[in-house]
Amino acid sequence: MAGEGSKKVIRFGVIGCGLMGKEFASAAARWCHLTGVDFEPRITAVCDANPAAAAWFESAVPSVERSYADYRELLADPNVDAVYCAVPHHLHAQLYIDIIRAGKHLLGEKPFGIDAAANAAIMEALSEHPEVVVRCSSEFPFFPGAMQLTEWVREGRFGRIIEVEAGFWHSSDLDPNKPINWKRRIATNGEYGCMGDLGMHVLHLPLRYGWKPKSVRALLSKIVEERPDGKGGLAPCETWDNAILACDVETADQAFPMVLSTKRIAPGHANTWFLRIQGTELSAEFTTKYPKQVASLPYTPGASQAWHVADAPYKSAYGTITGGIFEFGFSDSILQMWAAFCDEVANGPDRLTQPFRCATPEEAAGSHRVFTAALASQRTGETIAINWGE
Repeated sequence: MAGEGSKKVIRFGVIGCGLMGKEFASAAARWCHLTGVDFEPRITAVCDANPAAAAWFESAVPSVERSYADYRELLADPNVDAVYCAVPHHLHAQLYIDIIRAGKHLLGEKPFGIDAAANAAIMEALSEHPEVVVRCSSEFPFFPGAMQLTEWVREGRFGRIIEVEAGFWHSSDLDPNKPINWKRRIATNGEYGCMGDLGMHVLHLPLRYGWKPKSVRALLSKIVEERPDGKGGLAPCETWDNAILACDVETADQAFPMVLSTKRIAPGHANTWFLRIQGTELSAEFTTKYPKQVASLPYTPGASQAWHVADAPYKSAYGTITGGIFEFGFSDSILQMWAAFCDEVANGPDRLTQPFRCATPEEAAGSHRVFTAALASQRTGETIAINWGE
């Protein structure tokens, strides 16, 4: 990490130059949008097996100095402090472990391993290198509406929790003519299917709140059985399209049901993330479908019950140049997530300039416990207990 003026410059390598790598590059280019931060990322090296993907970075990102075809060469680069890694799930274990052992800070994509065994191997490597900051990508909790719900949970405003529902829904796979991709194959995506691809986003806040499911009953669906293989034929879709998980949560002082859903085939939902919390003193919900609104229902015994829908101002974890009357969006949430990660790298995990951090490896490991139990539930048709011990 280098100092430049008053800001600490974090030199990044990007492994996997696809869509999300480009989103990171866009966030880095918009760093001037943030106010009051003493750090900034600079992408200095990229790596992708596809030369065309890396070429986009070379032409569009002026700070890129080196392009590699072998990620091990990027990890040996002394001018790289941290890595963003966005590769298919079956590559997570090997690459994440090698990144950690190389002493590079890591923001990795979910689910942090193709299965529980792969995740355990990553966690073991991390335990051997506690000096490395490792976090899991999950940007939606940085929406101002989601942060409002988090603040109300922290303040104990909900009273006794009645029930919780959280989900992340897509509709792009509704088209049966969409060609098959790696997310449809067990070898590259894993048996989790949509849970592995989307579920960390759904579990990030419940796990952060301490709402660990004691058990799960899963309803997993395969809706489109085969897709065009790009060669004039059809290929079987091996992974789950949609998942609905009915969970039983117990905390130190209460118990309540929680429904988690991840859907690749949800008609009418292009990219919808939501969280609904019902409580005896307050109920509230936020959805990215209406990103500027937060709905809440405060309740006093004997009083009338009425939902209040208010515009959430552009109030983010890290200050921005944007005025409060404007609307927060997906690219803003990614910028905020990256600011939180860079804050930890630059200032240390215990000295963040604001309290909300990125999803942790422990939370990613918790999601694996839930997904593994969900697969067992689907196989047996039974409710499966989740062990949160060792």
